Amino acid sequence: MKRKASLYFFIIIVIVFLIIKAFAWFNNVNSGKQSFRDTSHLILTKHVKCRMDCRHITEDEIKEILKDGNVNYAKSGIGSKGDSTFALEGYSHENQHIRVVVAPESDGLVIITCIDLSHEWPCNCY
Repeated sequence: MKRKASLYFFIIIVIVFLIIKAFAWFNNVNSGKQSFRDTSHLILTKHVKCRMDCRHITEDEIKEILKDGNVNYAKSGIGSKGDSTFALEGYSHENQHIRVVVAPESDGLVIITCIDLSHEWPCNCY
């Protein structure tokens, strides 16, 4: 019986910890800082440069989406390297429906990928 109580207590502690982390992440996203919207120093990965080329997305369109796009919380979260990633979606001035995935870093905003949500472009990126 004592073992069950200890297990339940541990599970409750883990759940509370996860809820606190989720609230902290959500508050960071909704705070005035929103570092994922700062377009002053973009770091374009080789992957995103290739995706931009085959999907006909320009750097100006990327900046538009970062500035005015809506956060897709279902596609945002913790990236493969343990960093926060944000997926922003919107329509460019050319009416292209775009999703941009970014990761704020201390030296700038890393653009991870970009996707045309309305059209499937042939692409041979590595």
